[in-house]
Amino acid sequence: MPSFDTVSEANMDEVKNAIVQTNKVVTNRFDLKGTSAKVELKEKEREVTIFGDSEFHLEQIMIEVTQTMGKRGVDVRFLDKGKVEKIGGDKVKQVIKIKNGIESDDAKKIVKTIKDSKLKVQASIQGDAVRVTGAKRDDLQEAMAMLRKEIKDLPLEFNNFRD
Repeated sequence: MPSFDTVSEANMDEVKNAIVQTNKVVTNRFDLKGTSAKVELKEKEREVTIFGDSEFHLEQIMIEVTQTMGKRGVDVRFLDKGKVEKIGGDKVKQVIKIKNGIESDDAKKIVKTIKDSKLKVQASIQGDAVRVTGAKRDDLQEAMAMLRKEIKDLPLEFNNFRD
């Protein structure tokens, strides 16, 4: 029986490249020269930390991060911004989590959307992914198109397509 998995995973190689590129731009920007402006990536924890002298600097660096990730094909909906924290003196930092997987509430929303669509497919939650199965390949392709149209707040990808 044909099936596919609906997942939400950022390409960490491209995220890493985007952070390296952002650091190069930030160190060469005239308005940020001589400041503590920098961006760090912790791949294991899947988080990006932005450092700056003021909240204005953090905003400028965040704009640069989102533009660079957009150019590299990483959806910015993966980024979950944290609070701005003071770290001694007049320095500030902000931690940005990189979302991985589909949370249970979102998975339930996807399953409900598929069931409400009256397509001849079934959806089941499999950990941090949603598996969609159907009798025909065309039904699965309709389900993919419908999910792309209906679920706009999640960066969805479809993989593991089996015929």
